[in-house]
Amino acid sequence: MTEKYINPRTDFGFKRLFGSEFNKELLISFLNALFHGEQDVQDITYLNSEQLGDRLDARRAVFDVFCENRAGEKFIVEMQNVYQEFFKDRTIYYSTFPIREQAQRGGDWDFHLKPVYTIGLLNFSFATGLDEATRWHHEVKLMEVDTARVFYDKLTYIYVEIPKFDKREDELVTMYDKWMYVLKNLSALMNRPAALQERVFTRLFEQAEIAKFAPEEVKLYEDSMNAYRDIVNAINTARKDSFAEGEAKGMEEGLAKGRAEGRKEGRAEGREEGRKEGIKEVQRKTAMTLLRMGIP
Repeated sequence: MTEKYINPRTDFGFKRLFGSEFNKELLISFLNALFHGEQDVQDITYLNSEQLGDRLDARRAVFDVFCENRAGEKFIVEMQNVYQEFFKDRTIYYSTFPIREQAQRGGDWDFHLKPVYTIGLLNFSFATGLDEATRWHHEVKLMEVDTARVFYDKLTYIYVEIPKFDKREDELVTMYDKWMYVLKNLSALMNRPAALQERVFTRLFEQAEIAKFAPEEVKLYEDSMNAYRDIVNAINTARKDSFAEGEAKGMEEGLAKGRAEGRKEGRAEGREEGRKEGIKEVQRKTAMTLLRMGIP
């Protein structure tokens, strides 16, 4: 293994850094950075990440990280490596569990709810809906359509498209910038960057250094890393295949259109449109195949 530090986008890496009581100061720092000062998380309590339905035959939900702050506000944090067609639906579904568990049985419950935050850290860009946005941080709340004002502020969905973050080390200004840089680049680093001198990053680099792992931890990480590489290789292969397929399809359609609108213009337009459609379709099929295989 040539890497000095673990990949935080692997299942093992993410849960080691953000899902353990021993390292909860890392998650606290990340959450405070994520909310741009709107939250002041002083402490968290990790909760059971496996949520059962209210019936024996109901589908369960397993979160990567589930916790609450001192005020009882709930946070679901998910690292998602594979594009999933209904990922937004999945996050909505997940958010219903901490809502329902607040229901008080018996007595005169007045339906007062604590806020729920569902955070999706995405190792891909949305295929639809947000694919044209250059921003990588998206915050979603229930909105009154006519006024475009927040209707209900206790249910929040935050989607972070990691691939769109492209700041260099010398461009890191905020703590959020620095955490995003870590999420995207940690496993490629050989030394701690000068820009990451805050105390919390001292802890991070200590916990992320593979040489300090126990043998059984190294084995668990290697297994997790192999699963991650399988995902990346499958996606890269799908992209290459879809590019070739899109090129051929686009050329054919573009040439046909070009006969009417101009051969040169039609070839370029058709090739680009075909390439985009081919990539989206093969990514969708690849993701569904991987999900059926049980790869998160």
